[in-house]
Amino acid sequence: MSTIAEVELPANEFALCQTLDSVPDAEFEVVRLAAHGADHVMPYVRVSGTDADPMNEALEDDPSIEDAELLDDLGDELLYRMNWIDNIHVIMHVLLDEGGTIMEMYGQNNRWHLRILFPTRDTLSATHEFCTDKGLTFSIKNIYDLKQSTGRGEFGLTEDQYTALVTAVERGYFDVPRDVTMGELAAELDVSQQALSERLRRGHKTLVESALRVGDAASGDDS
Repeated sequence: MSTIAEVELPANEFALCQTLDSVPDAEFEVVRLAAHGADHVMPYVRVSGTDADPMNEALEDDPSIEDAELLDDLGDELLYRMNWIDNIHVIMHVLLDEGGTIMEMYGQNNRWHLRILFPTRDTLSATHEFCTDKGLTFSIKNIYDLKQSTGRGEFGLTEDQYTALVTAVERGYFDVPRDVTMGELAAELDVSQQALSERLRRGHKTLVESALRVGDAASGDDS
């Protein structure tokens, strides 16, 4: 049965480590990722939280990448195409050895968050064993099967996203007008406003995508 896993990787064991350290306020989101050969991957990366000049300088000095090209500068968001050539053992194993698919991937500060579709639960286990053997960190935060029908796993929410969304609903954050501010909610959850905003945004996106998939499946059953 196909399995989706939410995992975390430490930035110091992965590509763009130096860049994340040089520009700590930047957030990276991989919008497309493909393996090219057995030694590098070519992602399209959306960057927010920084300007083009410091980001270009950081990317130029980062030994884990090459040929970083700025494709679009929207002011509050940058789009790059680049080659990742180092610290990509985990990604190469997932894509080439286990036939996995990277559904979502974003990084900030000291970690990367990935949502990976594995063909079977065994291929997820094999990836974990691969990382253990290589001395790499592969922290599994959430696992659910595509046929799972109950619980949070049905929607693919991480624990943090689920907690943030439930608390926001209970405290009236989504009410009009709002009964609580982002700052008050962040203080209650003991996280930064930026971290909370990210959890709400990504959790909301996951819920919408899951609802659309459920709707499509229901339409197919009725036909």
